[in-house]
Amino acid sequence: MKTPKLKIFEEPARVQRLVFRQYIKDAILICAGIALATLGLKGFLLPNGFLDGGVTGISLLTSRLTGIDLSILILCINIPFIYIGSKQISKTFAIRTFLAVAGLALVVHFFEMQHLTNDKLLISVFGGFFLGAGIGLAMRGGCVIDGTEVLAVFVSRNSSLSVGDFIAVFNVLLFAASAFLINLETALYSMLSYLSASKTVDFLITGIEEYIGVTVISERAEEIKEVLVKKLAIAVTVYKGEGGFGKNGLVENDRKIIFSVVTRLEVQKLKIEIEKIDPKAFVIQHTINDTKGGMIKKRPLH
Repeated sequence: MKTPKLKIFEEPARVQRLVFRQYIKDAILICAGIALATLGLKGFLLPNGFLDGGVTGISLLTSRLTGIDLSILILCINIPFIYIGSKQISKTFAIRTFLAVAGLALVVHFFEMQHLTNDKLLISVFGGFFLGAGIGLAMRGGCVIDGTEVLAVFVSRNSSLSVGDFIAVFNVLLFAASAFLINLETALYSMLSYLSASKTVDFLITGIEEYIGVTVISERAEEIKEVLVKKLAIAVTVYKGEGGFGKNGLVENDRKIIFSVVTRLEVQKLKIEIEKIDPKAFVIQHTINDTKGGMIKKRPLH
């Protein structure tokens, strides 16, 4: 009797559906990002001569100084960064980014919009907000519509500068150039636009809730685990830790180490419960940008 051959490389239909849904979700996010970025540019920044940071800021500055159409500059200036992205990240990322940047350039060129306000503060804040929202949604869709982040990754891998350091230096030089080539007032309002955009991007990438990873090392780990699970309905993972050197000298006995991921709003409650059980417990906290799977949201106990 012949045994059927296993099709090891055949992708299950469920996985194919999951991948297809993810492609659709990414496409929707990218299209929404293009729409919001266009609103920020055409409705606020461009009609009033304000700038932003990054490659978009270079495009706006060059367009204002030379009169070249902004859509052409957005595409042309981003091309070198797309090439770097294909080498540093992936070809799929580069293809998505090229399509997103080309889509943004086309919409900016053909879509006409009357500027929405003459108030300079509103222009800088909301222009940056909508542009940042567009950039953030595009990033959640798996690409960028501003190549600064790609260049920052490339530089960080080939120098001592971090990604954040490079972006900060890049934008300081850009705004200094705009102050010299245009005027100081425009540069200052443009800095406000950039801050608004960057905070919006952080908000969209990190999410509404910021997650905190909490590690607890205690001799009363079992009691702490019981309280976290049964009283607070928080999921935990328990590691087995070996003894080491502590404040009381060498510790020979092994102990349990508790790890959990909670939202920022739950941290204080968790720390109070740990304090009740073991005031000497060693508690470590660190920020987590995002999570997937597992049990993060608190569920009602039955």
